[in-house]
Amino acid sequence: MNLSPKPVVDQLAGDEEEWSRAADVLVLLAVAGSDEAREGLRTYVREGEHWARVLESVADSWPGEWWEDLGDVARARIGGEEDLPWSFEPWSRFGLEVPGRRFPPRPSLDGLSDEELLLLLAADDTESGTTSGTTSGTKADALRALAGREPAEGLLPLVPSLGTGNGRRPLPFLRRAVDRLGALAVPAARGWAVDEREWLSRLGTDVLADHPGPEAIPGLVAELADQWEARVWCGPDETAKRLARFGPEAADAVPVLRAYWLHTPHSYERAGYLQALAAIDPTGLDDAYTESLWDCEKRTRLLGIASAPHRPQTMERIAVLRDDTMR
Repeated sequence: MNLSPKPVVDQLAGDEEEWSRAADVLVLLAVAGSDEAREGLRTYVREGEHWARVLESVADSWPGEWWEDLGDVARARIGGEEDLPWSFEPWSRFGLEVPGRRFPPRPSLDGLSDEELLLLLAADDTESGTTSGTTSGTKADALRALAGREPAEGLLPLVPSLGTGNGRRPLPFLRRAVDRLGALAVPAARGWAVDEREWLSRLGTDVLADHPGPEAIPGLVAELADQWEARVWCGPDETAKRLARFGPEAADAVPVLRAYWLHTPHSYERAGYLQALAAIDPTGLDDAYTESLWDCEKRTRLLGIASAPHRPQTMERIAVLRDDTMR
């Protein structure tokens, strides 16, 4: 296919979830051969708000000749970004000393216990609910490790202290780690939601929205219907995820969920719609699971592998996926 990545490039101007997801997709498209994706990210490094994090991402994934000429751009822009850079590259390659940050090699924290990771996060270097630049990288690494594990309730009282040094954002991976806690985070989130810090208030509000009571079902169904009517393509999968928690009680949402599954132009949201349908009304999904075996998104293919009916066609396709090193 020769589809232009411009709609993805345009999402770099969105909120944090949108631009970071768009950047991840564009990095991969560039590696796959899209010059337009590569130039879109290079332009963003020159002009975009979150240029430093994008530059770190491309330096981690692209050959050096694709980004080494951006050194002058980095030297001109460094120091004005909201968040301090996290990685060793490309700053050392450019000979830059980032204000407030040193880049000694950091060992993996995956071998530490939950208790040890929580002790790192609780280290007494915070002021007014923010984290100093000298240890924020270690704390981000600790949060990354926790985000891949079973829920750690000990994280909850530490959350208000895990903001960036400028007090404007949560540390990287905090949202993922909190998401692992699910409904366990709801009591604490009620306090976060009324905090004067915008990032903490937003986190609390999102947690509460993700775990509503049954009385919220009509409103969520109406929200999804309004999104479909307005042809909103970015974000309805979050509404679908919230509805999925209610199972069959949310049956009124099924027609719109099926419409989104069939027609969304955002392949990365299809898995969310299929998972919601499976949770609410799993009848008649055999064809959807079979179709998923050919989907471009790994999450959707995995749903197909787990649930597609055992037919010769599906078994042959699963064997192809098993043997495809690019998948």
